[in-house]
Amino acid sequence: MLEKSPQFYNPDDAGLQLRQAMKCLEQTIIDGLNHGFFDCAISSEVVSGGKRELMIRAGKSHKFTIPEEELPR
Repeated sequence: MLEKSPQFYNPDDAGLQLRQAMKCLEQTIIDGLNHGFFDCAISSEVVSGGKRELMIRAGKSHKFTIPEEELPR
């Protein structure tokens, strides 16, 4: 059985919403580490048209809607 190699995020291949979501997630982690402690929740669901709705909750909530065609393959 062949195993797929791990898929890594490449900002050059990602759409605008995914790049913004990744930047928000990175900043949330950095801010939390600088503060000393934090709690973060990430959730996702498929919505109309195959889009992915991504929520990042860490004090504030951020929602991103990522079209299916902008997902890395």
